[in-house]
Amino acid sequence: MPEGPSLVILKEQSARFVGQDIVRAGGNVRAIDPGRLVGQRIVGLHTWGKHFLIETPDLVLRIHFLLFGTYRIDERRDKEPRLSIETEDGGEMNFYACAIREIDRATFEAYDFSADVMSDSWDPKQARKKLRARPELLACDALLDQDIFSGVGNIIKNEVLFRIRVHPLSTMGALPAPKLRALVDEARQYSFDFLGWKKAFVLKQHWLAHARKICPRCDIPFKKANLGNTRRRAFYCERCQKLYN
Repeated sequence: MPEGPSLVILKEQSARFVGQDIVRAGGNVRAIDPGRLVGQRIVGLHTWGKHFLIETPDLVLRIHFLLFGTYRIDERRDKEPRLSIETEDGGEMNFYACAIREIDRATFEAYDFSADVMSDSWDPKQARKKLRARPELLACDALLDQDIFSGVGNIIKNEVLFRIRVHPLSTMGALPAPKLRALVDEARQYSFDFLGWKKAFVLKQHWLAHARKICPRCDIPFKKANLGNTRRRAFYCERCQKLYN
């Protein structure tokens, strides 16, 4: 599943489409009529966490990549896209296995970019405040809460918890203040590390916990389980990742 850094790359790759008119639109999307896009000018492309937003004068499309969503710029996969957009310069954006819907202006303007770990508006103080307000929240769920850490996905979750030596079943109320601060700070730091490694095509080489079998610190097998309310895969070391509860 694309995480926040991957959508930043998408925004960079598609930046040239801003200011261009859409000359063709199609795909198997049912939530909107692609034909409504033809003749519209793309006035903005935005990311919020795992949402990619295409803004035109008449409407705003929200693309959510869910678990298996992908995209292609100026090329296509060997299957019909959910949405395909061609612009006046001959370029195209193709989106697959994603959820697409139109959102109204009020919804668009209500996006809280201070919760987006990749945004210049990111507010770590607000993130800490939200975590302290939910003392029973598990660490593995906290990092995946998009209202707190928009853009963080399962890879970042596992890697951040390993970096700061916190067990995924630790509760926010039990975390010492330095650990809570580290959780917030590393969520952003690792997201930018992720971005740099992904651009260099070396992301997986830097995974220390996610999808790994042996803890590189303790040289013992990682535990693997679907934890928390999210039931997402967790990889963690029972020796060096302390349980706070």
